[in-house]
Amino acid sequence: MIVYDDVEPSEKVKVYDKGINIGNNPESIYKMLVSYRSGDLWVPHLDQTEALRTEVAEFCRCIETGDTPVTDGIAGLSTVQLLEAATHSIRNRGALVEIPANDLVAA
Repeated sequence: MIVYDDVEPSEKVKVYDKGINIGNNPESIYKMLVSYRSGDLWVPHLDQTEALRTEVAEFCRCIETGDTPVTDGIAGLSTVQLLEAATHSIRNRGALVEIPANDLVAA
């Protein structure tokens, strides 16, 4: 499980080792054993530079050099498609949702 808290000044991302273990009882297919596990917490070190400052610096650099930004409009479109597919999947109890190939991404 990953928790992101942008308001937290120093530990914005926390990674928890949590999950479930599922075991089948060979004597009865109708009985399923589920055990929950909770393990370590890991807080990765992140650069404390304000995100907007980094974005503005990258934008200015691309204007000066003519380079394509690291996160251009195509990356934004892909992110929105991914989030929409995840939302659709959640609303449909985890159903598989295919993300259509985007002509802009393939170019």
